[in-house]
Formats: sequence, structure tokens, C-alpha cells
Amino acid sequence: MMHPNSPDTSPLGKSSAYPSAYDPALLFPIPRQAKRDELGLQGTLPFFGIDIWNAYEVSWLNQRGKPQIAIATFMIPADSANILESKSFKLYLNSFNQTRLDDQQALIDIVQKDLSAAAGAGVQVTLTEPGAFSALQMGELSGLLLDRLDIEVVDHHPNPSLLFANQDEAMVEETLLSHLLKSNCPVTGQPDWGSVQIHYVGAPINQEALLKYLIGFREHNEFHEQCVERIFVDVLRQCKPQKLSVYARYTRRGGLDINPWRSNFSASRAPSNLRNARQ
Repeated sequence: MMHPNSPDTSPLGKSSAYPSAYDPALLFPIPRQAKRDELGLQGTLPFFGIDIWNAYEVSWLNQRGKPQIAIATFMIPADSANILESKSFKLYLNSFNQTRLDDQQALIDIVQKDLSAAAGAGVQVTLTEPGAFSALQMGELSGLLLDRLDIEVVDHHPNPSLLFANQDEAMVEETLLSHLLKSNCPVTGQPDWGSVQIHYVGAPINQEALLKYLIGFREHNEFHEQCVERIFVDVLRQCKPQKLSVYARYTRRGGLDINPWRSNFSASRAPSNLRNARQ
């Protein structure tokens, strides 16, 4: 009987030989549903969204054996069955290092097919070649900075009971921002550093409580995508906004950064993929 992949059986935290030949079997998908069950999410999800991955160490050979390089972006839909474990993703990308291909499109076609099969949904793949590197821009997330608040924090685990909105006050539309998001890899315990942007329409969310809640992820062990979904669900349930989106940009590890976005309103456009200063 086949059992779903789990973080503890992934390549994380284990010595790995770096492959010298293309191997799609290196990809290690992990079902999203187990963590969503923890959040009480069955059936129709309360959000849609994407996971934006950027890979800065992508290389292959042309048919004459000359190395080629690019920066790759992958858009994985939030309603896909699986997330892709990041070390397996890195090993998979490195399996192209000595692989001869006709051109960039050949690489895109192969990677798109493999990632879509592993994720269980269509994955978009784009490459930026060196001649276009100078056109890439950087930018910071916008919003009212919660980190300005002088607060005392006594708990470094996420506590949704901290969250509340002032339901007696008039509705607002605002964007709140913190650079103090930190969580940990559920397998290795390595720190994951990020910035998180919360946009909502509803009763004013208490900002001190929200900042304490976000700092509460500091000793929490979950993958990036799972942390963002936990934030979304906790804010939605505790503060009851009419509209909500949560976007986090995490610093890179192993040449990859992961930037999950979740939203529940159709007018909300997918966020920009501008790399911030810490990435």
C-alpha cells in the first residue's frame, strides 16, 4: 500500500549526492491536505492563491556542451494537491547541470511537465536569460508597518486567540506589514525568515495583537505555504474581515525563495514578484 510522502521521509536533513543527470524522480511532493486538516479545512477552500518560487541557480548545457544559465520563476496554484519539498526541488534543478538541451524552451517544457505532475496541477514556468537580468527590479512590500509598535511578547508560538477586530467601529480597508515573521523548517529546525503583508476590508484589526500573533511563529515548525495558510485562516476566523489576502516573501535558501499568497476576493490581483532587499 502506498502512503503519502511526509516531511520526515523527504531529503531534508539528510546527506544527498548531487545528481549529474536529469532525474524527475528527485521531486518529492507532500500532500497539502494533512496540514489543512489541522486547520479544519475540508471541501471548498476559503481562499485561492499561488506559491511563487524563484530559482537563482539554474543551469544546463547546450548541444555543444556550453553552459547556459537563467533565473527561473515557478507559479504553483494553491489548489494543487501537493507542495514540493524545497531540497528535492533544488536537487531536481541541479540534475540539469550536465544535461544537453536544444534551447530554453526545451527546458521550460520539461520542467513544466515534471512540476505539474508532481504538484497535481498546472505549474507556470518562466525563464529570464542573462541579457534581461538588468531589467529585473527590486521592491519592498507596501503597507503600514506593524514593527513600529513597542510591544511585549511572552509567547513565541502562534496563538490565534490573541487576534481581534474592533467590531463596533466602521469598516476600513488597509494593508498591514511586518518584517518580523520567522518560522522554522519542520524537519531540520532551520530558521525561515520572511516579510508578511496583510490586506483586508472589515472592522479594524487590533494592530498590537496582530503583531504579537505574527511574532508567535518564531518557534513554530511549518513550511512556508502552511504558515501563510494558518495566518489567513486565523485572521479570517478571529477578525471576520469581508475581504482578506495574505502574502509572504521569504528569504532564499539553496538558491530558492518561496513566496505564498492567499486571498478570498476575486478583485485581488496576484501580487508582484519584486525581490525585496533581504532576498
